[in-house]
Amino acid sequence: MTEFMGPPWQADWTEEAAGSRAVLPEEARVFVDAARAELVTAQDPYFRGIDADRDLPAGMSAEPVQSTRPSGEHVLYFDYGRGWLRYHFTPRTTDPQIVIDECFWQ
Repeated sequence: MTEFMGPPWQADWTEEAAGSRAVLPEEARVFVDAARAELVTAQDPYFRGIDADRDLPAGMSAEPVQSTRPSGEHVLYFDYGRGWLRYHFTPRTTDPQIVIDECFWQ
C-alpha cells in the first residue's frame, strides 16, 4: 500500500486564475506568490481545527467557502484581506493536488 504523500503539494492554476495573476502589478504578485508558498507547504491545506492557520504569516488567514463543507473549496486571504486565492485540495494517495480556481487582489 502506498503511503499518503505530504507537502510540498503540487499546485495548479486554472486558466482564469493564472490570467488574473498575470495582470496584477508586481507588488501584488509578490503577495500572491507568498500565499501560494504557504499553501503548498502547509501540513493540511484545509487548515482544519481551531486556530489551525495561526502559523500563517501576519496578514494571512484561511477558511472554507462554506462552513458546512469543511473539505470543499477554501479561501486563503493575504495582504490583510486585500487579496485571496480560492482553491480546492484533492488528497489522493498518489499525486495529491491543490487547484487554485481564483486569484484576486484589490
